[in-house]
Amino acid sequence: MDHQIRVTNTGPHQKPTSNSDSPPPILPTTTPNSPIAAAEKLTLIPLIFLIYFEVAGGPYGEEPAVQAAGPLLAIIGFIVFPFIWSVPEALITAELSTAFPGNGGFVIWAQTAFGPFWGSLMGTWKILSGVINIAAYPVLCINYIQKIAPQLQSGWPRRTALLASSVVLAALNYIGLTIVGYVAVVLALLSILPFILMTLIAIPKIKPHRWGNSGDKSIKTDWNLYLNTLFWNLNFWDNVSTLAGEVEKPKKTFPIALFISVIITCLSYLIPLLAVTGAIDIQQSAWESGFHAQAAEILAGKWLKILLEIGACLSAIGLFEAQLSSSAYQILGMAEIGILPKFFAARAKWFNTPWIGIVICTAISVGVSYLDFTDIVASANFMYSLGMLLEFSSFIWLRWKHSAMERPFKVPLELPGLIVMCLVPSAFLVVLMVFTHSTVFLVSASMTAAGIVWFGLMKICRKKKIFIFNPRLED
Repeated sequence: MDHQIRVTNTGPHQKPTSNSDSPPPILPTTTPNSPIAAAEKLTLIPLIFLIYFEVAGGPYGEEPAVQAAGPLLAIIGFIVFPFIWSVPEALITAELSTAFPGNGGFVIWAQTAFGPFWGSLMGTWKILSGVINIAAYPVLCINYIQKIAPQLQSGWPRRTALLASSVVLAALNYIGLTIVGYVAVVLALLSILPFILMTLIAIPKIKPHRWGNSGDKSIKTDWNLYLNTLFWNLNFWDNVSTLAGEVEKPKKTFPIALFISVIITCLSYLIPLLAVTGAIDIQQSAWESGFHAQAAEILAGKWLKILLEIGACLSAIGLFEAQLSSSAYQILGMAEIGILPKFFAARAKWFNTPWIGIVICTAISVGVSYLDFTDIVASANFMYSLGMLLEFSSFIWLRWKHSAMERPFKVPLELPGLIVMCLVPSAFLVVLMVFTHSTVFLVSASMTAAGIVWFGLMKICRKKKIFIFNPRLED
């Protein structure tokens, strides 16, 4: 069904119409119109680095691509894959975030395209995958710190450190998104610096013929590891869409920020990879996660290895902050468009931040961080893939059914070209999902079923007026 609705922070609503060429829905921008609120909105530079930490946080974690397929295919992958996945996802995010500049992002897109059920299910898939991913970052920080504080390896010291680090990092999110944005700028510069130094030191030692090394002939190419490494290092461009209501001049700022972030992210992966594979001749099996730190020691000594490890810890902090922000504002946005009860949209009085969303996401991530959550993380990634298939479908549907709506940024392709653009990454997602194992299917199905039950419960609560809800698009 096509919808036309006008929503303000407190305002009236118009009934939907069925004209496919009608003006677009005007959805909630969840920041109050006040001089103070306007001053706190995200500007271009902080937004660029928030996107950077939503996606990458540096080349930490790219090494398994070499281990799986050798230097040549790893280099080709980090050159080609951005055009297959990152660019289409970033383009879709730019178009829909500027067309619907309200918090909630992809949830708004799915609800506008297919209705509240699909908006709610999109919210379930994305929030679970996002919060479970958040849990990994305090664990990563503690894993680096324990190298100089071995008592953090296990027991109550480790549990206490995980809880304390999560609470402290969440407190920064509570203070304000603008502060998080500027912290992201500093963290990005500090975490990239060791790789700049390593690249400069490596340049005189580079032998270009090493880039053509297709790997050890005795090692079978691990295509699953290779593709998953590329995917998870160049993914999550759409996460920033849940912050659209907090961005200054989003219709202009979002496309520019995404364009610059794509360039920075891709170069931050490719340049260190070229430097290390060209300068060091080492067995393919040595390229495990964290090998860049060993390469730094080989090239320059222990001092650079330590800098790289510190950079990894800072990168994990940036990833935590950026992804907690997007998850918390997703919850706020879902309340603003009536999928969740209205109280989920509550903001902190002093800092105007979504404190309920921050508390919920932090609590879940702390709980998950104490588990052996390999299968849970894999299931979260599976659900994220389901969400991306729904996102691609929403994009195509909105371009078809609302072809005349205002789009401050528009992907410069007609509908057939857009379908091809979305089919390529969709096929990749299907391949990844097919080759997962049965436990992941079971856990993902259970979580999806829980999301469907949740939608039913919210429908009952709305009907019986147990909670207060904002009006939905269909109301």
